[in-house]
Amino acid sequence: MKRIAAVAAITLFAACATFPAQAQQFPSKPIRLVVPYAAGGTSDILARQIGPMLTETWRQPVIVENKPGANGNVGADFVARSTPDGYTLLLTDLGGLVISASVYPKLPFNPTKDFSPVVMVSYSPHVLAVHPAVEVRDVKELVAMAKAHPGKLNFAISGIGGAPHLAGIVFAQRTGVDWTYIPYKGGSDAVTGVVGGQAHVLFNGMLATWPSVTGGKLKALGISSAERVPSAAATPTVAEQGLPGFETGSFQGVVGPAGIPRDVVAKLNSELTKALNTTEMKERFAKQGTDVRTGTPESLGNWMRTEQARWAKVVKESGAKFE
Repeated sequence: MKRIAAVAAITLFAACATFPAQAQQFPSKPIRLVVPYAAGGTSDILARQIGPMLTETWRQPVIVENKPGANGNVGADFVARSTPDGYTLLLTDLGGLVISASVYPKLPFNPTKDFSPVVMVSYSPHVLAVHPAVEVRDVKELVAMAKAHPGKLNFAISGIGGAPHLAGIVFAQRTGVDWTYIPYKGGSDAVTGVVGGQAHVLFNGMLATWPSVTGGKLKALGISSAERVPSAAATPTVAEQGLPGFETGSFQGVVGPAGIPRDVVAKLNSELTKALNTTEMKERFAKQGTDVRTGTPESLGNWMRTEQARWAKVVKESGAKFE
């Protein structure tokens, strides 16, 4: 009996000793950072800014890989099915990820059960922008034009059921406008669609959209944050133009497949938090109209569950059909 007890004790000790060793040895090979959208969108821009910093810290390559399709669901499903060892991660629009449960009946994954939350990365408000040829100067004039020509304005969206699409639906609900949604393969493609004149208006993440505004290719009518953005202080919020409380945007974050060891998640969270909260990164983000938003894996998980419930209610009340 003593020998059996001794063997059991040694086995238990070995198991306990192995648990923290996983984080100590991590990472020992390249990390794949999957972006489920086309190049040039908010998630892609962030991934390519964060990747090099982590590569330098970990002395292991952080490889950004674009896997677009089905409004981010192709890349998300790929990560959800990956080995839960911390070496395959997803950097995505978290709003789009949790909204997908309400708009895709046959979604192959559960946004709040099939992923390990790692860290919130940033918040970038949506920009409400139009093609320069659209003769409106603000939200009030856009609403008047849309009401005078119901169904005639084409509204570009980064994908069916994504956060920009829902922003357009909420805006339409509150103002009584009717426009035609034109889906694209990602935020950068939606911007290109409006710049090229194939669509008239869009909501899209400020990080990916503002360069086209400053370059004169788009005309910004409003920003969907609670307060004006310092780097674009001359542009009023949507809320102050007759829609109090209107606040939408691109909440970006990193998740991995469910089941990643907690010590590995803790290390990923710690290193990403350090990288994001450097003065250099904060200043760079701020100039692009983006706020660094970090926190614990637990706080991110709670946020995802709350947002999923909130948007499920919006989708149900909208009566919109996503096909």
